[in-house]
Parts: sequence; structure tokens; C-alpha cells
Amino acid sequence: MDLGGLQAAFEWLSGIIWGPYFLIPLLLGTGLYLTIRLGGLQFLKLGAALRLGILRRKDAGSEGDISQFQALTTALAATVGTGNIVGVATAIGIGGPGALFWMWVTGLLGMASKYSEAFLGVRFRGTDAAGEKSGGPQYYLERGIKGPLGKILGLSFAIFAVIACFGIGNMTQGNSIATNVESSFHVPTWVTGIILTVLALMVLVGGIKSIGKVTAGFVPIMIIFYVIGALYILIANIGEVPAAFAQIFTDAFTGTSAVGGFAGSAIIIAVQFGVARGIFSNESGMGSAAIAAAAAQTSHPVRQGLVSMTQTFIDTIIVVSCTGLVIITTGTWNEIDPNTGEQISAALMTGEAFSHGLPGEWGHWIVTIGLVMFAFSTILGWSYYGERNIERLLGRRAVMPFRIVFSLIVFIGCTVELGVVWAFSDMMNGLMALPNLIGLLILSGLIARETKHYLSHDPTLEATTEQVQEFMAGQPGWEDWKSRDVVGSSRTM
Repeated sequence: MDLGGLQAAFEWLSGIIWGPYFLIPLLLGTGLYLTIRLGGLQFLKLGAALRLGILRRKDAGSEGDISQFQALTTALAATVGTGNIVGVATAIGIGGPGALFWMWVTGLLGMASKYSEAFLGVRFRGTDAAGEKSGGPQYYLERGIKGPLGKILGLSFAIFAVIACFGIGNMTQGNSIATNVESSFHVPTWVTGIILTVLALMVLVGGIKSIGKVTAGFVPIMIIFYVIGALYILIANIGEVPAAFAQIFTDAFTGTSAVGGFAGSAIIIAVQFGVARGIFSNESGMGSAAIAAAAAQTSHPVRQGLVSMTQTFIDTIIVVSCTGLVIITTGTWNEIDPNTGEQISAALMTGEAFSHGLPGEWGHWIVTIGLVMFAFSTILGWSYYGERNIERLLGRRAVMPFRIVFSLIVFIGCTVELGVVWAFSDMMNGLMALPNLIGLLILSGLIARETKHYLSHDPTLEATTEQVQEFMAGQPGWEDWKSRDVVGSSRTM
């Protein structure tokens, strides 16, 4: 089969997996179910979670390799990527402004899923042969769900995650950087590839502590830089903002018509593309953020779960909203490309929107630099996800070779066409989410029970590590959580 046929096959399979009758209702349904089981935790505890993760940043005296803030920024690094720029434009361009509403719904419900998987990541984490904390769906699915089903789900997640990390977390991100830098600054893609490979290697060989230090300084700057540019445009077009919100909420339930590649956008299209792109952006339910959460210095799984939950809020409610509102208020979402006579492509839409809203070349610079920063940060975050799953499959000795190979593959992504890789990556992302969602539903009782117990003692998240240890003493599973070891290979577990 030629590459074109292979790409078409992957796109067909991805369309089924991410279609309106399979993964999308499962993701939304899981988020809604967990929201109910947890009593709307993401709404009631958001303020306390933001204070804990951003202001307090770590639980002094707790076990872990990086601070809670570094775990948050590492997960944000992997999450805030090209999906926040191109993905939002795709959703609105095809689904209309109403798609942004469904991205918000996905984010709000997804916060419950993100909390749950991060909780489990810490709850079932262990210490590997190098003395580092290791956890995620590849471990908690097997440890939390006894018997063959847990082993199958955990192993399946690990395999899909390793494959996916080279696609959506590596080659596609490098390609986005290289093509945009070539277009904007006329730098050959191979030059960009060499630079990115060297930078990635410098960070990744140091492991999670190196990644955590870089993302803790890098991620807040890139998000603030992008959001300030978007807010400037929204303030300059403040008169259009109320109408934009009205259109978003109206079109979410009525559909909309638009120019270009489609005659009309029904509500099902707005829902499908809003939810699908929202999930691609915030990764809620995919299980990936639980891997970073497991490395955090935290005194209790509930605390890190709440900190990790804020990742989805920052990604979707803040960054995605900024992109979407700029596209809608500037009218770029239904703009005609004079060269084709059709609707402007998603790849150009966000750049055009920022260029319309900012003077001179500022809009172009913000989107280009933002995309470069977002995509590179995704490479860093996903490298850690990949190494923890390769450790699960092959043992600790495979980690350093993985880091080197992962860095070198960035160069390949920068210099080749990746249509088939994009299609394959979409499919792998969906297959990653499936075993994790099954696990979240099965383990929802444990999550709800232990969350309720902890918050009954520390409702404001102000307890010290010593206080947590005091009121948790004697609770089922508490001593086991603090002492668990990870052998590092599925063959010996």
C-alpha cells in the first residue's frame, strides 16, 4: 500500500475512533459521571487548587522528584501545543463559533477526569530502580484493577503511549516548528531540526528534574506572552466581544452556516469538532498527565489531583478561549482566501486573526513564536511520558537510550512530510484514552471515597505534611502507598 492509501486508512480508522458514536461520548460521559461522583469538585475546589499549585507550589517534606508546580508545568508543556493554535481554528472553521462552547464543556467536564487520573497516578505510584517516583495508567490500571483485565489495560496503555509519543509528541511538533520558521524567517528545515535536536537532548538527558526546571520557567512565560497578545486584541475589539459570546452560545445549539468548504454546520458538527479538538488540546481522559503528577512532591494523592486539574482549566478555559475569541471577534473564521476563493485554512486562520488585531507584524510574530514555544514544550513533556512507559515495558536500562533516540527523531520530523504520521498519531491518541477511561470508570468508587475522606479533614488544602500524615494514619492503603516499589518492567511485576 502506498503512503497515500495508508494515510487514508489511518484517517478512516481515526474517524471511527474519534467519531460521535465511540470515543467522544465515552470521554464526555466519563467526565460527567466523575463530576457527579465527586460532587462538582472541579468547581468547588478550583480556587484552592490554583493557590496550592501556583502559589504554594510544593508540600515541604513530602516524597517526590519535582515540586507540584513543576509537575503542573510539565503536564502543561505537553498539553499546550499546536492544538491551542491550529486545533481551535480547525474546530471553529468547520464547526462554527458554537464549537468553542463545546470545547469549554469538554474542558469543564474533563477537569474531573484529569483530577481522577492524576489522583490515581499518585495513589498507585512507586519508586523505580533509580530511586525516582514512577506512575501513571501503565501502573494504576494493573494495581487498581485486579486480575487479567488490569494487566491487559495497563500493558495496552503503555504500548499505545510509546507509539503515540513519537508521533503527536515529537515528529508532528518538530514539523510544525520547522515549517513555520521556514515560512516566517526563511530558515531551512534541516537547520531548525539540528537546533531543536540539540536543545531537546540537552534537556532530556537530565530526566524529569531537568524537564521540571525548564518547564517551570518556560511554560508560564510562553502562556503569559500569548495571552497578553490575545487580550490586547480583545480589548481593542471590545465592542465585538458581547456579540461573539452571543454567537458562541446560540450556534452551539442551533448550528451555523459559513462560507467555504461546507454549506451548513449542524449542531452535531459543532459538538463533534468542539469536543474532539478540545480533547486534543487538554488531553483530559487520555491519562498522560497522571505520569507527570506521579513525580510530584505531594503529601496526598488528592492534593496533586487538584493541582493537576488546574492544567485543563489553564489550557482550555484560558488559552483556548483566547485563541477562539480572537478568531471570532476579528471575523477571520469565515474569511475568504483570495487565492482559492474558499474559506481560509485552519493553518492560516489564527495567524490572520492576530495580524488583523495587532499593528504591524506583531500579530504574525506572536503566533509564530507562540507556536514554536508551544510545540517545543510539547516535545519535552511527551518525552517524559514516553520514557516512563518504555520503562514499564523494557525496564530502567532502556530509559537513557530512549531519551537519545527521541531527541534524534525530532530532526526527522522537521525534515519530512508527515501526513501519514498525523493520521496515525490521531488514532494512537484515541487508543491511549480507551484503556484509561475504562479504568477511571471501574476505579471511580475508590476515587470518590478517598477524596471525600481527605477533604473532610482538609477542605481548604491548608494542611501541612505532618498534619496529613497524622489524620491519614491507619487508613487502608496508606502505608502501602508510601512504601511501594516499581521493578520497572512488566515481565517482573
